[in-house]
Amino acid sequence: MHEMSIAEGIVQVLEEQATAQQYQRVKAVWLEIGPLAMIESDALQFCFDAVTRNTLAEGAVLNIIKLDGLAFCMQCLKEVSIQQRYDSCPECGSHQLQITQGEEMRIKELEVD
Repeated sequence: MHEMSIAEGIVQVLEEQATAQQYQRVKAVWLEIGPLAMIESDALQFCFDAVTRNTLAEGAVLNIIKLDGLAFCMQCLKEVSIQQRYDSCPECGSHQLQITQGEEMRIKELEVD
């Protein structure tokens, strides 16, 4: 379950930023996650709740913003929606797709004290 190490990494970033930006407590975190990032949202939520115990983010709400998977089709020259890697273009059926969105996982916003 790599979601545990992801949750630990999030807490590490929160602690580093608390020092840099001088906040004491994290009340809420908003994460953007694409469908191609291979992250199970429920597992990440469970792990986040576990790893934030006794940290500045204990009790913080984790909000997950799900992004769309997008790719540029090199055959029909259109931007198309995809749900998983190696999908074919829904417009022309080509597999010559360059992913443009959906692999990311990033902290978008924090609510802090």
